[in-house]
Amino acid sequence: MKKTLLFAAILLSISLTSTAQLVPTSTEIGSALKQALEQSSVKSADKLSTIDGFFKNAAIKILLPPEAQKAERTLRSLGMGKLCDDAILSLNRAAEDAVIQAKPIFVSAIKKMTLKDVTNILLGEKDAATQYFKLSTTLDLTGKFQPIIQSSLNKVNATRYYTLLANSYNKVPFTRKINPDIANYATQKAIDGLFIEIAAQELKIRDNLGGARSTPLLKKVFDFADKALKL
Repeated sequence: MKKTLLFAAILLSISLTSTAQLVPTSTEIGSALKQALEQSSVKSADKLSTIDGFFKNAAIKILLPPEAQKAERTLRSLGMGKLCDDAILSLNRAAEDAVIQAKPIFVSAIKKMTLKDVTNILLGEKDAATQYFKLSTTLDLTGKFQPIIQSSLNKVNATRYYTLLANSYNKVPFTRKINPDIANYATQKAIDGLFIEIAAQELKIRDNLGGARSTPLLKKVFDFADKALKL
């Protein structure tokens, strides 16, 4: 409520000191935020769903679970490096295969935005849109991704490779056994990676990096937000 009132006060202040054409209407602000959210989320899903979208992105590349990394070191020392490499590659391929399914979930979340959501995002931190997505889509993403990730893991042989890795390590004497089930871990890492990429896309729009405010409406509204936040 306080942020909404502050937003109204800023809008009035700017309207008194600027030409009318420079002050966006509430409708324009809502439309621009939805445009920005759709741009960042769709671009992220498209980018990460390509071959090597996860695997060659150091920020989100999926490694083996922490409890399996000791197993990885042991197996590599025993000449099983290719098995470890295959398991890691297949985890990333599964995420790349599944992440495109996030787009309709994000579009649905955007359609449900309220004026309060718009205000919080526009005047919030530089990852406010990403945080909105996290709060409004994580449960749906998890439910949607789980079976897709499992299917993808099977399709790209991740289940087989990781089971082989786990079973090979579990045969080594005097070692702590690891769980060969990888689907839950891969699902969470895929979602985490998606939000990291969305945050990067959001920052581009916030800071207008590389001309990310690519439409007149985005430029008008985010230029207004820049001015408002300086008051």
